[in-house]
Amino acid sequence: MAAPMVEIRWHARGGQGAKTAAMFVAQAVLAKGKYGQGFPEYGPERRGAPMRGFTRIADEPIRRHCGVENPAIVIVLDPTLLDSPAAGVTAGTDGDTVFLVNTSLPPAEIREKLGVPGAKVYTVDATQIALDSFGKPIPNMPMTGALLAATPIMELGEMKEAMQKKFSEKFSQAVVDGNLRAVEKAFNEVVSE
Repeated sequence: MAAPMVEIRWHARGGQGAKTAAMFVAQAVLAKGKYGQGFPEYGPERRGAPMRGFTRIADEPIRRHCGVENPAIVIVLDPTLLDSPAAGVTAGTDGDTVFLVNTSLPPAEIREKLGVPGAKVYTVDATQIALDSFGKPIPNMPMTGALLAATPIMELGEMKEAMQKKFSEKFSQAVVDGNLRAVEKAFNEVVSE
């Protein structure tokens, strides 16, 4: 029997790279022979406005083409969204949901904010890692590293290989290397309860 589909919901603000990350993770699993789907949800919002991205990963073709309502994994790139009921960070989640939050706060404090008993909470300071690794406060790629540490969707080496291939088409080697460092650093620094 095939493994169930993994659904991921990304919460961020425009300009933080959630769209890129949601789509990149889906593309990366394709290279391993899985099926992937990644897309954003936003309207005419400006940079800095709340937005969501979605990723689905499965061993069989994905026939669903709607937003993720009951995510197995929630990734929060901007911790201020935890304070906004309109952002819907905990909507459709349960005690089995994995939360990955970009923050320097410990998981216990984030768990209290979320109010979702039983859920697994991970934190990593992805913005600082991004600044240290490539000089820009864009936390999306460090959060993909944290995702790999928290869940078995793919190996770190596989993700880095996919990133090297995809990013080399568009960016300088210095930018690629900075993102690779950020992914690995977040993978190693993510904290759970």
